[in-house]
Amino acid sequence: MSDLPAPAPQPGMTAGQGRLRELSPAYFGLVMATGIVSLTADMLGWPLLAHALLALNAVQYLVLWGLYLLRAWRYPRRFFGEMVEHARGAGYFTMVAATGIMASQCIVMLDNLGLGFALWALAALLWLLLTYTIFTAFTIRRDKPTLDKGISGAWLLAVVSTQALAVCSALLAARIGQPLRLELNLLALSMWLWGGMLYIWMMALIFYRYLFFPFSPGDLSPPYWINMGAMAISTLAGSLLMLNAPQAPFLVSLLPFLKGFTVFYWAAGTWWIPMLLLLGIWRHGVRRFPLRYDPLYWGAVFPLGMYAACTWQMDKAMQFGFLNLLPRLFFAVALLAWLLAFVGMLRSVARQLRAP
Repeated sequence: MSDLPAPAPQPGMTAGQGRLRELSPAYFGLVMATGIVSLTADMLGWPLLAHALLALNAVQYLVLWGLYLLRAWRYPRRFFGEMVEHARGAGYFTMVAATGIMASQCIVMLDNLGLGFALWALAALLWLLLTYTIFTAFTIRRDKPTLDKGISGAWLLAVVSTQALAVCSALLAARIGQPLRLELNLLALSMWLWGGMLYIWMMALIFYRYLFFPFSPGDLSPPYWINMGAMAISTLAGSLLMLNAPQAPFLVSLLPFLKGFTVFYWAAGTWWIPMLLLLGIWRHGVRRFPLRYDPLYWGAVFPLGMYAACTWQMDKAMQFGFLNLLPRLFFAVALLAWLLAFVGMLRSVARQLRAP
């Protein structure tokens, strides 16, 4: 999810060709947002809504894969060139996170371990390819942007994709027997730890950019909500590892560590919510930045749904028993945000179809 707008289509292109060429690398955020709202609805006892969103999400996932593959075939230099740009490359991590969310939906809501395992394997493959392609390219390229131009909250999609793989690994481990149960739990634990380390690295740079570089309303794009969303999905992964501990002896020995860091992640994510709301008020209320549909807004819907899901799971895993109102409140907010973004997307598509 890039902070920078896509360049205008080149002269001589039809409108449809231009839209395909400039398709946002982060559009799989639509699947991430729809999937987590669906999973949260299922957790909170809204099965009809949950399964309706699951069906919609399956269609969205397949359509986006078709568009991405067509874009890679028709405009390979544009597709792969953006992958190694500091400002836009991180958006491709939505492919990993969306696939992990779809795997989790199949595992939890459909109880289809075969399909869930296939999507988990695809997410793992995409994670390997994108992680080492993108970060190697960022490292070795000669022309690099300055910190204030090159980094944004979108970089935390690398954390979200890592934790999405941890989540679906933990969900698979809880539902299958040996010989893979222990191995999947170890993989989930490893990805959870790696994601946490990556967040600390990246968040330090993002916070430094916040405090020591000029900040305009245009800089505060919706992916900055992933500051909170990355911590929320880390909380969810940690909660699932705690629930899996009885099936994996090495997790039992780590329970104090798991509990401490899971609460730490949740508290850090919670801290971000008032801060992001205040910055949003400053952006749209004080500085009058226009509020209109952009694919990047799915990057703000996903963290709201994930915060509801992770709080519900943490309350269950830690046996607190007093956080049950927060998930319901944030689910309502996430559902409203999803509806507004979805209507905005439909209106945007309708306008584009009417355009010459």
